[in-house]
Amino acid sequence: MSLNKNKYGVFFFIVLCTSVCAQRKEQRLDSVESEQLEEVIITATRTKRQLSSLPLPVKLVTKKEIERINSMRLGEVLNQQTGLITIPDFGGGEGIQMQGMDSEYTLILIDGMPLIGRSAGTLDVNRITVDNIQQIEIVKGASSGLYGSEALGGVINIITENPKNGFNGKLSSQYGTFNTNDTGVSLGYNNAKVSASIFVNRYSSDGYDLNEDDELNTVDPFVNYTFSSKMKYNFNDNTSLMVSGRYYTQTQDYIASEDLNGESAIDEYNSHLKLDHGFNAKWKGYFEFYTTNYNAKESLNNPDGTNYSDGYFDQRFLRPEARLSFTPNQKNNFIFGAGMNNETLDRTDFSAEPKFTSPYIYTQYDANPTEKLNLILGARFDSHSEYSSQFSPKAAFRYKFNNKIAVKASVGYGFKAPDFRQLYFDFTNSSVGYTVLGHNAVTTAIPRMEEDGQIENIVVPISEFENDLRPENSVAYNLGFDFKPISGIKLNVNLFRNNIEDLIDTRVIANKTNGQNVFSYYNVHKVYTQGLEFNTTWMPNNKLTLSGGYQLLYAKDKEAEDVFENGEVYARNENGSFRLDKEDYFGLYNRSRHMANLKLFYMLPEWKANMNIRGTYRSKYGLYDSNGNSYLDAYDDFVDGYSVWDIAVNKTFGKNYTVGVGANNIFGFTDGQITNISGRIIYGKLNIKF
Repeated sequence: MSLNKNKYGVFFFIVLCTSVCAQRKEQRLDSVESEQLEEVIITATRTKRQLSSLPLPVKLVTKKEIERINSMRLGEVLNQQTGLITIPDFGGGEGIQMQGMDSEYTLILIDGMPLIGRSAGTLDVNRITVDNIQQIEIVKGASSGLYGSEALGGVINIITENPKNGFNGKLSSQYGTFNTNDTGVSLGYNNAKVSASIFVNRYSSDGYDLNEDDELNTVDPFVNYTFSSKMKYNFNDNTSLMVSGRYYTQTQDYIASEDLNGESAIDEYNSHLKLDHGFNAKWKGYFEFYTTNYNAKESLNNPDGTNYSDGYFDQRFLRPEARLSFTPNQKNNFIFGAGMNNETLDRTDFSAEPKFTSPYIYTQYDANPTEKLNLILGARFDSHSEYSSQFSPKAAFRYKFNNKIAVKASVGYGFKAPDFRQLYFDFTNSSVGYTVLGHNAVTTAIPRMEEDGQIENIVVPISEFENDLRPENSVAYNLGFDFKPISGIKLNVNLFRNNIEDLIDTRVIANKTNGQNVFSYYNVHKVYTQGLEFNTTWMPNNKLTLSGGYQLLYAKDKEAEDVFENGEVYARNENGSFRLDKEDYFGLYNRSRHMANLKLFYMLPEWKANMNIRGTYRSKYGLYDSNGNSYLDAYDDFVDGYSVWDIAVNKTFGKNYTVGVGANNIFGFTDGQITNISGRIIYGKLNIKF
């Protein structure tokens, strides 16, 4: 059924393209006018750089694209970018997988400052509204050389917008299926001395259910609010001060079973201060102070109203940082930075209230030895109170052969520190009876459990937990080519490989007298992700833009490859068990071999209107081992490949009123195993500028 819908989607897209391209040809613009203004990106080098000249694999999503596709949440935007896919977690949130790397390895920033709140490794990207976003900057590959831990797979930086000159504002409201409402109001003022803005957003939904055979919802009803403000004061031409704040709050029904229900709540705030000062034409200084708190609570009640359980998660993060920029001439730029992270977490089922302190320093050299060559060298050193120090180098270059073709390459080291859960968890499941211990909790918890008569035998000696759990680390390689064969066509190819070592996994460390096990965390696996990304854009005239992207991905465990090659893995079917070959090993869970996207944007300036249609495709992937050999192989059960198609139409009335309508997932694709695709969503949207 879903395959037929996917075929209809492709047919619909071809018909639309044919009808658009069959219209009378528009007179081509002058070659200078047809070139878009150079897009500027900050995240990749922490300096303003033209996107087209960067030697790193980066992607910029502009405000114009976000407005035209009528997206409400960050996840919707990211899910349509090549090499990215949103992955749902067990709590209903969505993390982002980049180049086959899990969501816990991608650092998410707002205006250059990190978001926190990864209760199980995943940071829910749908906490972030896109209504006040200026642009989204995506840097792929290990970026710890500038950003430290969690940037092992890459960085996504959400840049919020600044107010335009004078007094201005905007009201935006979108209503759709499942009683989903997203409404935002922004006000701003800007002159030569002062700029200030405030933004308020409300987002709510009745949720949805993909399985009618039980009484539980796939996503429970929720409502959340976002409040943010930003103010900048220019003392003079050389000195300015920026202060910003953000507050997010959400409440959601929490239904765990037919008998247990309650409520979950999230409160998050971010505060950011930044002082810029230009000492002279060559030296500039920056000081930033950032603090954030993420607090989540949940409670479950019995049918009689009595309390069944309570849970809490209270994380705090503080960072001061100073940075110097030295530009001796137009061909060279140096950055020197130093700071300190201070982080605490108070959480249910923790053996302690941990505190991390990690001072760091970093530097970067950005040079243009010739007009055709750009070279970037950088490194960062992180000390830490709970794990070994980390040195993170990075190097990249871009060589422009001519106006049509350029080559770029980069190599970088990334790391992810063990999180609080992996170090201090002390949890016992009350109904089943198994126990999960953080690495640092083992030496005290196991003796206590032995005294209480809970341990049958020790599988892993306690002495193995006297050493620190090592950070996960990766070396990332990227090799890309930019090609502009003729005016209006752009092609980009990027080859990538990420070698990940000291991957943190769980293992059985003891057997309990109740027949269950004790689990803990340890460094064991070596895995890799590698593949190819291809992007292309075609602009035949000033009305039509057609773009597409494709990713080929191989994500595998090196140890698994060895045991398959040695013929040590078997599978079972109705005829009995049989030996598997090396070619039968599929790879890591929840990774698709093929992903693609296709987008068509069409402008109707005479009608003050625009329309677009967008499609994404994901090939089959496995979620678990279904034949009992502990590996994902060709004989396991897979989620079938699928495509999702969205359409949006917007029309402006006068100068300040825009009405939009559209449908996400036009053909209503659903699969009970894919909890973040809810079915067809029809919506209407109104924007008012003043």
